[in-house]
Amino acid sequence: MEGGKSGFKLAQEESGLEEDQDPAKGRFRPGLSLQLDMESQRSSVLHRVVSFAPDPLPARQYDRHTTEPISFYLSGLEELLAWKPTKDDAFNVSTEPLAKRQPPLESHRPRTLVCHDMRGGYLEDRFIQGAKVCDPYVFYHWCYTDIFVYFSHHLVTIPPVVWTNAAHRNGVLMLGTFITEWTDGEKMCESFLAGEDEAYRAVAKQLAAIAEFYRFDGWLINIENSLSVSAARNMPHFLRYLTAEVHRLVPGGQVLWYDSVLRSGELKWQNELNEQNKVYFDACDGFFTNYNWKEEHLLRTREVANSRRTDIYVGVDVFGRGAVVSSGFDTKKSLQMIREHGLSVAIFAPGWVYEHLGPRNFLDNEDKFWALLTPLLSIHRIVSLPLCTSFNLGVGNRHFNHGQETRTEPWYNLSAQEIQPIYGSHRMADNGWVQTRCYLQEAWCGGSSLLLEGAILPKAHHVTARLFSFQIPAPSRLFLVLIFKHDSHFQAMALAPLLSTRESLPHPDRDTSPLPEPTQHMPSLLHTPPPGLAQLLRGCEQRGEHGWQSRCYALELQNGFLDELSLTVFRRQPRQEEMPFTCLLGKIWVLDAASLRSLLAPNVTSSMLPVDAAHIHWHQVSAEQLSVSLTLSWTYPPSKATCFRVHYRSGSCVGGSEPPLLLLGEAHVCLYRVTQLAVPTPHAMASCHLEFLVEPVPNNGSHISPAMWGKFIFVYSNPKLPESAATVSPGPRP
Repeated sequence: MEGGKSGFKLAQEESGLEEDQDPAKGRFRPGLSLQLDMESQRSSVLHRVVSFAPDPLPARQYDRHTTEPISFYLSGLEELLAWKPTKDDAFNVSTEPLAKRQPPLESHRPRTLVCHDMRGGYLEDRFIQGAKVCDPYVFYHWCYTDIFVYFSHHLVTIPPVVWTNAAHRNGVLMLGTFITEWTDGEKMCESFLAGEDEAYRAVAKQLAAIAEFYRFDGWLINIENSLSVSAARNMPHFLRYLTAEVHRLVPGGQVLWYDSVLRSGELKWQNELNEQNKVYFDACDGFFTNYNWKEEHLLRTREVANSRRTDIYVGVDVFGRGAVVSSGFDTKKSLQMIREHGLSVAIFAPGWVYEHLGPRNFLDNEDKFWALLTPLLSIHRIVSLPLCTSFNLGVGNRHFNHGQETRTEPWYNLSAQEIQPIYGSHRMADNGWVQTRCYLQEAWCGGSSLLLEGAILPKAHHVTARLFSFQIPAPSRLFLVLIFKHDSHFQAMALAPLLSTRESLPHPDRDTSPLPEPTQHMPSLLHTPPPGLAQLLRGCEQRGEHGWQSRCYALELQNGFLDELSLTVFRRQPRQEEMPFTCLLGKIWVLDAASLRSLLAPNVTSSMLPVDAAHIHWHQVSAEQLSVSLTLSWTYPPSKATCFRVHYRSGSCVGGSEPPLLLLGEAHVCLYRVTQLAVPTPHAMASCHLEFLVEPVPNNGSHISPAMWGKFIFVYSNPKLPESAATVSPGPRP
């Protein structure tokens, strides 16, 4: 949206309407019994006459049935070369910066790449504002992943922004795919590779610019067709130029090559790096091998790659197509062999768990798949505080806010996924067992919580579950807050956090190098938290609604580094019988006490500018009802809010009591498309009004007063339909 214009002015220009000469006419004025604070910088008002004139939205960025914003791909070379960003692309730009993790990607240790290929791609994940869908596929084992590739068979696969947001929040790079195939692919490659340098440079510049604009991290290049001699000769130059452009425009960006074409141009998968395809590896950041390799291929690859062996991503097809070492739940056999040779792995289509075994029990099967691989995967460590997460998967059967149910229908939006813990089962020979897993039946915020379940054996005292790994200089004092709930059987037990520290750091290139045992610390329970912390958290040691409780802890530290955060469940009194338990963890904060003042006073709430509206579409549902779609926009300081909750008060055409405030949805960018909202038809010579409110959700877990929310009043008048419009067909189905 263009700055410096009111929503009224901008919306008029969008629709081609002229502003009335009387500046007071058409505006909302006192007399409709609605009390508005027009002095507020966060409030704006727009009065429109309902119009059914066509105003089509770009088909590439919006669903043609509902006008919801969608993610998209590019199908042809002409479309790629013609691409340029427009204001309608704003929904597709990732707002989540890439979180730092240790060890970094550039360390010389074997990495893990996950390549997502599911049913052609762009399924429910294409809906940027989320979708109402039961049991969708979701990925959440980010702590083992270095790079995530979104793959499809379209020429230019731009990762759906919901995936980029989730990956970046968890410290994982996101790559798109550039693929050419079959006869059309040969023709396409010939058109930009066989001629002068300017042709392939133009393609490379566009690909790099797309990654920069949408804020993902680079490309997997997959040429699945033969190349002419001249095209093959230019391919390494194209790769080298593309890699340089991506590095220039995208900090930390990557360009990877898939094992397909030989230096001669022949399409012949090698299942290894060798002298026939090394020319492409030398021109970019990494090499993704085909899947039908044996151990001798790994031996040769290791020798040819030499010092760059960790830039080799050995492909493992979880579906097991072709002659593979292993697949499915046996994937560990392939990974073990790859790791023995010091190579990185590319796990292709792990959605096998969902597609082959089905959505029923998916989360359990997904945890089983990754638990089998865990011993061979590096855990990526969080490097900064505060840590604040509600364990939200970005999917749910219902939606919760502060333990209270706010929506009852299933939903899916990966942009809402928060930082994920280490999931797994921990068995202690003499003590018992404990397991952490996703729980979709109840949550503190979002759609899921973290379930701890297990048992303490007779004569044993406690069991412990690891949640997060850190590599952070230990603050002199930190606060830790848990929000949790448990059943009545838990009364004989207690829950407590456990933090470990180390005196030295692991070597970034050798995760297995021996280190001294960490020191364990049990934080002290604060019965009366400091005033500032109580303000941020609305108090500790208070039983909340719906059985949720909060506990606040403090820990004094000296030197060293934070290493791990675990939760311990222990008996209150010695007993001789086995004690099973279940407990839900709704939210966790870990805060450096020295940063508390800055967290409490971000001084950004006054920076929300008025909410504007554009792309207003009307539809006549019946004589008494309309539906309206419109795009709300606002501004807010970057990285100061995890999301925005968009509320509204239903349309009112007469006086009376104020309608209730209803939640429309969440936005993860400073835009929200309201779609097909049912509103009453205004009577002749009368007006109706809607009220939209935008609530920032700060990333420090605090709350913004409703007085500081953005407010937009939308007043609409009788469309004065001609007689022929008395019977209008219903609108398109959602």
